[in-house]
Amino acid sequence: MKLYFVRHGESTANLLNEISNRGLKLGLTEKGKRQASVLARKLKGLPIIRVFSSPLLRAVQTAEILACEWGLAFETADALREYDCGILEGKSDAASWQRHREVYEAWIWRREWEKRLEQGESFVDIRQRFVPFIEELIQRHQGQDGGIVLVGHGGTYRCMLPLIMDNIDLHFAMRHPIGHTVAIVAEVRPAGLFCLEWGETQPGQVGYP
Repeated sequence: MKLYFVRHGESTANLLNEISNRGLKLGLTEKGKRQASVLARKLKGLPIIRVFSSPLLRAVQTAEILACEWGLAFETADALREYDCGILEGKSDAASWQRHREVYEAWIWRREWEKRLEQGESFVDIRQRFVPFIEELIQRHQGQDGGIVLVGHGGTYRCMLPLIMDNIDLHFAMRHPIGHTVAIVAEVRPAGLFCLEWGETQPGQVGYP
């Protein structure tokens, strides 16, 4: 079984440079919709058995385009949403983005897992909703010959995928940004979840400390 972790298409929030991680607002741009359509055609024909999406509008709209092309329904899962930035929600100024980066870098470089923005999520909070969801999904479908597509967000994926994949680490994720509608492909093996493709990159053996 394979898992396809897909980032949503370009959104209005990207153009506005706005921190927008709550609710059904700021959906895909026309470019974002085209990106999703291109990905749908690229993956069409693969044995996709289920499609899941973050509940945020830009992810839902991406999943709708993919699922429609493949003749499938999709389900939303709170576990896949982008991490909550608390009091920075709706902001787009340079100072707010600097605070955003400071928390992210505290997680990645200093392993300050409990650090958070006021009213936002910590690394631990994200892990507690994301990792069990993926583990349960793998357990439920292990042994099936098919793929599951999960439409989510760059920030959450860069934080969480190194925790569930055996051959990448957080530093690898930091060095390899996830573009819009990029698919990260992972295969379920007896020893664990193995990353085959990170967009155009093939990770190889990169140990997670």
